[in-house]
Amino acid sequence: MSATTIADVARIAKVSKATVSRVLAGQSQYIRAETRQRVLAAIEELGYHPSHAARSLKSKRSCTLGIVGYGLEFYGPSCTLSGAEEEASELGYTLLLHLIRQPETNNVAELLDEMQSRYVDGLIWAVPEIGNNHAWLEDPAFQPSVPVVFLSAEPRPNRFVVAVDNYAAGLTATRHLIAEGCQNIGVITGPLDWWEARQRKLGWKDALESVGLPRKEGFMAEGNWSATSGERGLMQLLTKHPEIDGVFVCNDRMAVGALKIAREMGRRVPEDLAIIGFDDVQDAAYFYPALSTMHQDMIEVGRRAVRELSKVIEAQQNNTPYPPTALLLQAEIVVRESSRRR
Repeated sequence: MSATTIADVARIAKVSKATVSRVLAGQSQYIRAETRQRVLAAIEELGYHPSHAARSLKSKRSCTLGIVGYGLEFYGPSCTLSGAEEEASELGYTLLLHLIRQPETNNVAELLDEMQSRYVDGLIWAVPEIGNNHAWLEDPAFQPSVPVVFLSAEPRPNRFVVAVDNYAAGLTATRHLIAEGCQNIGVITGPLDWWEARQRKLGWKDALESVGLPRKEGFMAEGNWSATSGERGLMQLLTKHPEIDGVFVCNDRMAVGALKIAREMGRRVPEDLAIIGFDDVQDAAYFYPALSTMHQDMIEVGRRAVRELSKVIEAQQNNTPYPPTALLLQAEIVVRESSRRR
C-alpha cells in the first residue's frame, strides 16, 4: 500500500494542496474555520503524517533546533526547557538537547561544531552566564554558522537575548518589603558569579538607596540556590544584625530554609520578619506561612526563545534583515502571608 500524500488529503477535503500545506504549517489565519476543520478531519481519517525528510529537502532546512542547557535540577532551567519543547512542537520543529555538567565550560567551539554537524537550523544557548563563561561572545572572529538565541544572559549588542528582568524584579520585591513597613532589609543572594544573582542584588541595593534606608554589607548573605544555604544565610544575618525585619531571598528553595530557621530562632513571620522569595515554584503557596514571591514565567521564556529563533531563521532564509534584540520579560509579584504585615 502506498503512503498517504498531501494530495490525498486535499482530495478528501475538497481543497487545494496549497490549502492543506498552509493548515499543516499553522498558517491558517486566512482560511475559513470550516475549511480548516475539513482539512483536519481528512488528515485524521487518512492517518496522514507529514514527511519530515521531504519538508526538509524542500525548505533546505532540517526543522531541528539545538539547545545547549545546564541545571535541569533547578526550577528555572527545567521550566525553560519545557516551554521550548512545547513551542518547538507547535511550530513544527524537533529539539536536539545537549546538557553540560560544568557551566564554566571553555569548549564552546567544540559544542557548536557538534551541534552544527547535526544540521540544526538554529541554536538556543541556555547556559546561565556564570563568571567568564560567556567571554567568547566578545570575540568578533568567533561567529557560529547558525543563528543563536541566548537565555539568562546579559544583553549585548548584536546578540539575541531572551531573559527575565532580574533587576526590575529585585526592585519590586524590596519595595514591597519597604511598603510593608520594614526598616532594616537584608538579602540572601544566589551565587554572585551568576548574572541573575548580581542583578537581583543590585535591585535590592537600589531600592533601599532610593528611599534612604540603610544598606550595609553585613545585611547581605550569599547562598547557592539550595534550601541549606538559605537557612545558613538567614542565621548569619540575624546573628550579626538582629534588627533585620525583612529579607529578600533570591529564590524559593533558599526561602524554604529561611522560613525554617526563622521559626527555630523564634522569629514570627511576618510579624517579626517579613520574607519574600523569587520563582513562585508550584508549592510556594503551601509553605508555612505561604510564601510571597516574584513569579517569573520561565515556560514563557523558553517559548519566546523558540519563537525568536524561528523568526531569525525565516529572515535569514528570505534574506531580510532582522536586527538583534534583547527581550526582557517582567516578573510579577505574588503577595502571600510571609510578607503581609499590614
